[in-house]
Amino acid sequence: MNNEYHKSVLLDECMDALHIEADGTYVDLTFGGGGHSKAIINRLSDRGRLFGFDQDSDALRNQWADPRLTVIHSNFADARDYLLAIGVTSVDGVLADLGVSSYQLDHDGSGFSFRDGIDLDMRMNKDDIQTAADILNTYSLEELQRIFQEFGEVRNAKTLAQKIVEDRIVKKFQKSEDLNIILDSIKFGHFTAYAAPVYQALRMEVNRELKVLEDMLTSITEMISPNGRLAIITFHSLEDRLVKNFMKYGECKDEPTKDLFGRTKEWNWKNLTKKPIVPSQEETKQNPRSRSAKLRIMEKNKQ
Repeated sequence: MNNEYHKSVLLDECMDALHIEADGTYVDLTFGGGGHSKAIINRLSDRGRLFGFDQDSDALRNQWADPRLTVIHSNFADARDYLLAIGVTSVDGVLADLGVSSYQLDHDGSGFSFRDGIDLDMRMNKDDIQTAADILNTYSLEELQRIFQEFGEVRNAKTLAQKIVEDRIVKKFQKSEDLNIILDSIKFGHFTAYAAPVYQALRMEVNRELKVLEDMLTSITEMISPNGRLAIITFHSLEDRLVKNFMKYGECKDEPTKDLFGRTKEWNWKNLTKKPIVPSQEETKQNPRSRSAKLRIMEKNKQ
């Protein structure tokens, strides 16, 4: 386990959330540095099992030898299919930490940082084709404006999109400084406060984050046993709202779908966190990147 890869957020709270049974089967959908997985393993008997998933191949280096642990290189949207393929038909609890790891933020090769000299990459899975540079160089003005507005809530998204389209005629985007020059010229307030949501929007588009989150929630919940739990840590308002809606009525939209008679579908889950669990002051002091974390939990009702 590599503590430098990522400091596990809300660790004790997640263990309480999963309500771990020693002989149970659990899934860590975001293996990362292995911190949450290690804490789960420590609560399992020899008959317990844990399956970890991570689309970042660098995270796979953090696994350790343990017969109870299986780590799979895959996007978590495909976790159900992988589990079914290896004969796992039900699990007792699922955890996902949706935050970008400290390693990815600090490692220049990942392209998540807006420090100068970094490739505009942002792929969590390096086997994917589209990079942030591809988006900046090929998306239309309207498409760029959409992602900056929708995923970054950037105030002058149209102006930013126009500048990108104009500048790429002269020089294609390759490095972070190519984008930073534009951001600095049209920013509101401090550069970091303006750049952060722009880079977030690009990262979310590159990795299709909201779409794969919705696919994961819809599919993995089918595998959770009665009284089993799903625990999700979010880090920004868009994904938190999606998770909140799903845990409330089984859909990711702001309003549930109704049939011709005005009825919503039956939702056989109990939402255990109408208000999310957030890090303590002590945790945010020790790990400032945890400050925006929100943990939400739901439990499957008995059939």
